[in-house]
Amino acid sequence: MEISKEIETAFNKQIQEELFSSYLYFSMQAFFDSVNLTGLAHWMQKQAQEEFKHAMKFYNHINERAGRVEIPELKKPQKEWNSALEAFKDAYKHEKYITEKIHELVALSRKEKDYSAEVFLHWFVEEQIEEEDSARNIMEKLELIKDNPNALFMLDAQLAKRE
Repeated sequence: MEISKEIETAFNKQIQEELFSSYLYFSMQAFFDSVNLTGLAHWMQKQAQEEFKHAMKFYNHINERAGRVEIPELKKPQKEWNSALEAFKDAYKHEKYITEKIHELVALSRKEKDYSAEVFLHWFVEEQIEEEDSARNIMEKLELIKDNPNALFMLDAQLAKRE
């Protein structure tokens, strides 16, 4: 079944959202590297790579359904944060935003009776539970750490192990 123009447009917009997510996390990686928190930088690098893969899932879905992918323009992400906690608060807020966008796509696919799109989106609905939980978990640890550098270095070392 060919993709409808409305779903194609919405999925192209989501490619932009996913690529911006990758870009944002790449910027957070650069920030963490600049303050020598290489474990947090590593975690953000892995997150940026994952978000790029999400964009490619949408890209492939559009192509497989005889649609046309539009390569989006990306706005420049923030590059400085006052703390690791502030960066992870932003990451958590961003993941909640992406969850809203995925839910909007599910609603659109139901409205359009595009069952292929709805099934495709199910993976993203589940993925966003994990994405929010992961960002929230680290954010909450950073809230507990407050200004304790030893605890921050321990968390940094733990996050460096992300595969």
